[in-house]
Amino acid sequence: MRKVNILKLASMLLLGVMIFASVVSCRKKDDDSSDTTTTIKTKAPSYLKAGDKIALISPSYYTSDENVQKAAAVIRSWGFEPVIGPNVGKKYAGQYAGTLEERLSDLRWALKDPDIKAIICNRGGYGTIQLIDKLKKSDFTKRPTWIVGFSDITTLHEISTCSGLMSIHGTMGTFIAASEGKDTSSIVMRDMLLGKIPRYIMPANDLNINGSASGTLVGGNLMTFAPVVGSSADALQYDNLILFIEEVGESMHNIDRQVNMLQKSGIMKRVKGVILGEFTDCGHEFDYTTEEMLVNFFAQFDIPVICGFPAGHGDINMPLIMGSTCVIDVRSKGAGIAFKVDGESYDIYTSGLPTKAQTPLQQRLQMAGKVE
Repeated sequence: MRKVNILKLASMLLLGVMIFASVVSCRKKDDDSSDTTTTIKTKAPSYLKAGDKIALISPSYYTSDENVQKAAAVIRSWGFEPVIGPNVGKKYAGQYAGTLEERLSDLRWALKDPDIKAIICNRGGYGTIQLIDKLKKSDFTKRPTWIVGFSDITTLHEISTCSGLMSIHGTMGTFIAASEGKDTSSIVMRDMLLGKIPRYIMPANDLNINGSASGTLVGGNLMTFAPVVGSSADALQYDNLILFIEEVGESMHNIDRQVNMLQKSGIMKRVKGVILGEFTDCGHEFDYTTEEMLVNFFAQFDIPVICGFPAGHGDINMPLIMGSTCVIDVRSKGAGIAFKVDGESYDIYTSGLPTKAQTPLQQRLQMAGKVE
């Protein structure tokens, strides 16, 4: 009897040790979860040459046929062959550029056609988040194609990065049409498609946080990429990130809520540096600017921060290569942004860029879906 009790006691002790070891192991895995995060490896689609096809599609909100045709004419004047998505021009529920299936069909059509070398989205607005579960990484990697756009197109940049492909955060068809392709934002984006890669050199900014960092460039429109955290389109799941943020027509407290959510999700421990773009027509409910609020937030992480980069919904929208290895260098005399990609490099001094808006603020807000 005593022998049986001793055996039971030994069994219970052994079970206890096994459970304790399992709990410790699980806790260690939780504590070390960041150590298993990997840096995403991406590649650039082939650069374009004269005569290549560029597709114009509308994966979000509706764009008028007049604007699409004007954008197509500009693309043709650049020496490319514009092709328009079969469903472009359709309208659904008063805003969308067709039903979900129609918008998805045009994106797949452009990605599958071997002759289409780039996709320029007509406008943003809203709707790309609806495409996430319908798309596979193979849709992007089978025939690597440059995707160009910003605002709601941020979702497609996220998916492209997660698929291992670079893309271009830059101007879109509607804005190209408005400027007849003669604005700096359009010209630099066009040249980027041809393999001419800018190094941006910016003047000093009192809000900058000095330092140097290198990492995969992710982000875009805050209200577009923050909601997809944890999904298959979450490019912020990887390690060694340079985070770019821009926004339009949002309250300061909503912007603050979103960046705090990024911290609570553990993302900030993977961010090595930040680029703050334009915060167009955003709120003024606090006694500091949106940039000051964000700099105060990011200061706690001891990472470099660039303020005032001219990209987003502002007067100028300089292109960025999303998914590329991006190097930022912030010093008291100024800051620089460079992309580690093949191509012909040249310098752009942002202090010398034109300041006159190519499209009125009201039109930019309307294109972003912020006003009717």
